[in-house]
Amino acid sequence: MASLLDWAASGFWHLSAWQLVLFTLGMTHVTMLSVTIFLHRHQAHRALDLHPIASHFFRFWLWLTTGQVTREWAAIHRKHHAKCEQPDDPHSPHVHGIKTVLLQGYELYRKEAQNKETLARFGHGTPNDWIERHLYTRFSFAGVALMLLLDLALFGVAGLAVWAVQMAWTPVMAAGIINGAAHYWGYRNFEASDASTNLSPWGILIAGEELHNNHHTYPTSAKLSVKPYEFDIGWLYISLLERLGLAKVKKTPPRLAFGVLRPVADEQTLEALIQNRYELMAGYARGMRQAFNHELVALKARSADACVLKAAQHWLHRDTEKVPAAEAVHLAVVRAASPVLDKMVLMREELRQLWLNRSHTREQLAADLQAWCQRAEASGIAALQEFSLRLRAAHA
Repeated sequence: MASLLDWAASGFWHLSAWQLVLFTLGMTHVTMLSVTIFLHRHQAHRALDLHPIASHFFRFWLWLTTGQVTREWAAIHRKHHAKCEQPDDPHSPHVHGIKTVLLQGYELYRKEAQNKETLARFGHGTPNDWIERHLYTRFSFAGVALMLLLDLALFGVAGLAVWAVQMAWTPVMAAGIINGAAHYWGYRNFEASDASTNLSPWGILIAGEELHNNHHTYPTSAKLSVKPYEFDIGWLYISLLERLGLAKVKKTPPRLAFGVLRPVADEQTLEALIQNRYELMAGYARGMRQAFNHELVALKARSADACVLKAAQHWLHRDTEKVPAAEAVHLAVVRAASPVLDKMVLMREELRQLWLNRSHTREQLAADLQAWCQRAEASGIAALQEFSLRLRAAHA
């Protein structure tokens, strides 16, 4: 009787408190890797292929530690990209409120998982074999129940706490932090068409998913880091799997290359602009910030309102439709006070229209780009001149 009580109290595996914490973190780390590598990059976006051995390990692990149904996750995430920040977005903090997504993200997910139209439209290409139909989907709850029994057997009463952390980890980290905070706070490398942000330094806990602005900019890339200071631990494991022959990367972020400066902008320049527009426009934004700093003394002399200057610094390089109405008023004041910044804002929008224009032929767009570069280089504005020269040297 005493031995039975001892087992119930501590289980078969006697670990210290710190060892138990490390074990739990290790288990949740594998779970997050399963989410990012299998569900996200492999299933939802097809950024890499996985060997059946690796693929089925991830499916089994997710069934055991989350009860996650692959088709539901992939469908909801694909819909999120298709409807991002719109009323139909399943979990946008700009639609549902940041507090709701952070604290009730899992409930939003479960609600969307019941939407048969979402599953039918966005759930294509996910596993539909015998074990998926008869076990992983049909008895999705059985995996987490088995995990509870295993934790209790291994650690006794403490196993209940281990299991609770395992069950809460993905809803908190993925449904809450990634879906909520990564569309609300953080920094942006690129002017993606949504509100996505990067959340470093959460990398180890979220397995690279914190680089959310990078992901929304290049959604079909298997690698989420783009800057030297960014670390995508999920990519580290993908690279290891590829070396072992268990994965094959299909796509990574495009790399902007430069060659000989062309005499004029041509169709190759246009192709380089369209293919590398996010990286190039990030460079344009740096030029705008430099121009703003050069104009700052004159701006302060004409407008001492710190709120206006702060708004301009934050919003000048953003797409017009993304600027809130209240901030647009501040931008108008700064643009009126600085012909240089006004010119850069106008020419930025003209440049952006080159890849948004669907009515002009390729030859017309190339001619428009050539005229744009000529005006930029004749503007007398150093940032515009430098950007145009850099653009004429860019290669797709």
